[in-house]
Amino acid sequence: MLDKVREMLASQLKMDIDQIKPESSIKDDLGADSVDILQILMTMEEENGIVIPDEELATFVTVGDIAKYLDSLQK
Repeated sequence: MLDKVREMLASQLKMDIDQIKPESSIKDDLGADSVDILQILMTMEEENGIVIPDEELATFVTVGDIAKYLDSLQK
């Protein structure tokens, strides 16, 4: 799931995927703003057929946080 999250972020933020690490802060390291984050999460919801509750969104600080959350849904 981490690779999928990295691919989506790279596409949305027009970055090289190699710059996106699990420990990268979505806002501070990658420069994503709230609109970018919303678009990324909407794409993830659509592609995975899920709804991410607002209280979960607030916990996503790093790329790894998103991947861990999505992994937990697949178990």
